[in-house]
Amino acid sequence: MSSTLTRWDPFVDLAEMRSRVDRLLEDFGAGRARVWTPAVDVVREDGQLVLHADVPGFKPEEIKIEVRDGYLFISGEREETKEEKDKEFVRRERHYGSFSRGVQLPDGVDAKEIKARTHDGVLEVTIPLPKEASKQTVTITPTG
Repeated sequence: MSSTLTRWDPFVDLAEMRSRVDRLLEDFGAGRARVWTPAVDVVREDGQLVLHADVPGFKPEEIKIEVRDGYLFISGEREETKEEKDKEFVRRERHYGSFSRGVQLPDGVDAKEIKARTHDGVLEVTIPLPKEASKQTVTITPTG
């Protein structure tokens, strides 16, 4: 009786479970506005954080950006056009409805210095990081 030992990769199982849950939720939400969340990347470069969010088809005035309680929130809404409701779709992957994403900001960020722009369907938010505290060692001698 021979047996083969197979290495278990938990991430394969998690990906499969996520796919099943996504399909379940998609079926459950049929006929209603579908949930859509833009993909977001955040990188640190040149003393600032730069956030990129994929928001194809959104005009700058349709995107709301707020800073509150230590988070940067991005939200928007895409409405389904009337003409498309009467079509008989064979496959539909374009999402409609509202979205909201929140990204925690480091302590000390000055919200008034945050800048945002859109270009080719990508929202870019530049967040200047606060100056780091001095890393030098200081010895303090108590007086008595």
